[in-house]
Amino acid sequence: MRFPLILLSVLLAAPAITPALAQEVEPDAPAVASSDDPDAAETAPSKVPLDEIRRYVAVFNAVKDAYVEPVDDKKLMHSAIRGLLLDLDPHSTYFDREDAEAFDEQATGAYDGVGVELLQQPDNTLRVIAPIDDTPAARAGIKAGDVIVAINGKPITAEDGMEPLRGEPGSKLTLTILREGKPKPFDVSLTRETIRVASVRSRMLEPGYGYVRISSFQADTGADFQRHLEKLQASGKLSGLVLDLRSNPGGLLTSAVQVADDLLDKGNIVTTRGRIAISDAKFDATPGDRLQGAPLIVLVDAGSASASEVLAGALRDNNRARVIGSRTFGKGSVQTVLPLDNGDSVKLTTARYYTPSGKSIQASGIVPDVVLKPEVAKGAEPAPYVYSEAAVPGHLRGDDEGAEGYRAGDVLDGDKPIDAALAELKKKLPVTARAAVAQAAASTAEPKAAAEPKAASAPTKP
Repeated sequence: MRFPLILLSVLLAAPAITPALAQEVEPDAPAVASSDDPDAAETAPSKVPLDEIRRYVAVFNAVKDAYVEPVDDKKLMHSAIRGLLLDLDPHSTYFDREDAEAFDEQATGAYDGVGVELLQQPDNTLRVIAPIDDTPAARAGIKAGDVIVAINGKPITAEDGMEPLRGEPGSKLTLTILREGKPKPFDVSLTRETIRVASVRSRMLEPGYGYVRISSFQADTGADFQRHLEKLQASGKLSGLVLDLRSNPGGLLTSAVQVADDLLDKGNIVTTRGRIAISDAKFDATPGDRLQGAPLIVLVDAGSASASEVLAGALRDNNRARVIGSRTFGKGSVQTVLPLDNGDSVKLTTARYYTPSGKSIQASGIVPDVVLKPEVAKGAEPAPYVYSEAAVPGHLRGDDEGAEGYRAGDVLDGDKPIDAALAELKKKLPVTARAAVAQAAASTAEPKAAAEPKAASAPTKP
């Protein structure tokens, strides 16, 4: 059985759905309530739209019989299935067997490619959500918000999608990039390699103050976070920690939940709600704060999406951390992968997620407590504020979308945001009641055991 996947866009988890659900529809199955009204009565029967199916068959036969060149039946059906998902939202898509296997690979953090998280747009171009740290894409200067318009000089097709980016380690490719502020597209040459993503890094910023960078949420991210935290604490109790989630496009929800659980004593972490009961889930913290109540700053930017937004929202809504940086991307939807009997899969948006305060961040993102601005070279024009889920064509409408004063966030590169986070960490602010309890109990509490995954999923597209 497969499990739900999260996308940033980006992917978030929902309870597991069996393959049968993806392949069979009972003719008298009950209809489900709208996601905007999850308590609505489920009374109307679900019916197959026979007139529309007859119309589809008529068009299929017309294309097969009369198109100027012969068209393979399988190709026609494949295109028709893709078309079913095309106008739903940008995160619902159809995976060939190869795409599905490549998609699953990233849960392990190892695959052959260039190391970039992407979203395919309606015009088939690929928008960069974030380059992955220390990969060919990051080293070549690919930035969040860039748009790939061609690969090796060829326009990107709906059928090929992101597959041309993958290939044998050592092979070369050229990307044609469109970037805000640049007058015309430009080429970037890359060499593919085996991407082994170390999703967690850490260091001491200065005595007593630690820094942990999480670049994505993979299967082992929760355990790696614990190991890095223990290493930082080896020389003594920390006075504070900076948790850097900038340009983290998401990944496995369960890993984000585990990190939140390690930093919380109690409280809700995240809730998902959809049209059917199997899409509903609630994740709560268990006792034990591995930081023992030490102050915590979460650093985010416009490239922080999906599972990273879940973590930032959980820590802030539980008064455990302050969030600084720039407004996050705003991907608040849950994708479930439905495996098909031929090895292909359908990735379908099935729910929205809600932070502990009950807020959906879909198309609005998380607004930080302290806003940081990117450095702009003297005489240069700042980039337009367009990098967000709300700017993606066909996105799901958010509860707070279009609120007065909204503008998308900025991508914050470099070390200056880390310096700002450290300065914020040192400010003498009141310790929350929850943190005070955690400090008082730290000497007697047993270390929190590694959390068992409460659901499984897989990360965003390669």
